[in-house]
Amino acid sequence: MKAVFQPLLIAGLMACATISSYAQPMMDMMPRGDAVQQGGPMGMRGKLDPAQMEAMRAKRHAELKTRLKITPEQESAWDTFTTAMKPPATAMGQMRQMHAEMGKLSTPERIDKMRALRSQHMADMEKREEAIKTFYASLTPDQKKTFDDEHARMAVRRGQHRGPGAGNGAANQPGGK
Repeated sequence: MKAVFQPLLIAGLMACATISSYAQPMMDMMPRGDAVQQGGPMGMRGKLDPAQMEAMRAKRHAELKTRLKITPEQESAWDTFTTAMKPPATAMGQMRQMHAEMGKLSTPERIDKMRALRSQHMADMEKREEAIKTFYASLTPDQKKTFDDEHARMAVRRGQHRGPGAGNGAANQPGGK
């Protein structure tokens, strides 16, 4: 009996060790440090200084303006639109400062702070949405089509897939519609 029991015990212990290793998070596979915050295109999130981000934004706006073929009559609407699309200049600095402050707050205080930040974020988004609608109303039908195509491309890049099955791969699966 002893000769049978010992190999079974060893095999059982090895099986438990193997199974428990699969249950543990793969720490070596998880990003660490700065790599965690390097989201976005090519891992550049948080790596560009405000001047570089403004230059990229200006370039995208110039390209969109060219594609839309903005007329002199539409210039004021364009200027209002691009001004409304700019994020606050201090947004990134405020986020870093707020992150440091959040650790000092109690849980109820953090909840209240996050609720206030969500409300402010929603108000900012609503202002931008209204600016888009106002600008869109000033466009010709051809310009609207170009703007719609460009806006849809931007939404896909940001992960805002629209429509049935979008983003879940259902259309790409066998039997998917």
